[in-house]
Amino acid sequence: MKTLLRIAVQKSGRLQEDSLKLLKESGLHFNNGKDQLKTQAENFPVELLFLRDDDIPQYVEDKVADAGIVGENVFVEKQKNNELVRRLGFAKCRLSIAVPRSENYSGTSWLQGKNIATSYPAIVQSFLTKNNIAAGIHEISGSVEIAPGIGLADAICDIVSSGSTLQSNGLKEVEVVMKSEAVLIANPELDKDKKDILDELIFRIGTVQTAKNNKYILMNCPNEAIEKITQIIPGMKSPTIMPLSRPGWSSLHSVVDENDFWKKINLLKSFGAEGILVIPIEKMIV
Repeated sequence: MKTLLRIAVQKSGRLQEDSLKLLKESGLHFNNGKDQLKTQAENFPVELLFLRDDDIPQYVEDKVADAGIVGENVFVEKQKNNELVRRLGFAKCRLSIAVPRSENYSGTSWLQGKNIATSYPAIVQSFLTKNNIAAGIHEISGSVEIAPGIGLADAICDIVSSGSTLQSNGLKEVEVVMKSEAVLIANPELDKDKKDILDELIFRIGTVQTAKNNKYILMNCPNEAIEKITQIIPGMKSPTIMPLSRPGWSSLHSVVDENDFWKKINLLKSFGAEGILVIPIEKMIV
């Protein structure tokens, strides 16, 4: 029987959408119809299971799934026998403590003796212990932001993206407990066949992630500026340089980190570069 690597993903929501997008960009073809509980890739030995996000670490520990894509906050909170094998770079957020805007928050000592409502009691307890704070923890699921307003708690600890939900509930963010993003986790006891499939998938994901962080850049430049331009955008090893029919000019092709490009564009122009084109890269193997 053909070995399949079972990967659990969230059954609905933005995390599922971004997870499936990444897997498809990594070359996996599958049909994920509405309300499906599982599906198998047509061209790669992977089967996807659609589960509740909070349940994925337990399923991976129990070997129902071999791997899973979850928020790092869930991975840390559940404390299951899972291994973090790859950070995926999407679904970025932070787990933060927030208090009513009317409070004069003076630092972590303010939390001493207070009650904190959260869906992440293990993470909060670790934060409190690290800061030598004794506080009560009320574990609740959903609508955490309402807790101070109804007298259930003095503060909350919850996922924050833009902060608009906190503001609408009269709260302010005062401490970042941890930063989170989507991560690929796996059972640490996979057999060799499944480990080989996982390693191949991680390699593919890496090529997609590297490509997203880089752009292919083409420009025309005077020959006397090539050395200076090469010093600031060296590419993976060195740029490709091709002579133009225009005497004294060449076409220079390179790969550059997108963030670095915006810092260097004016410098390139000052060296005489013209006709600068920036092109997305679909996959990048280094």
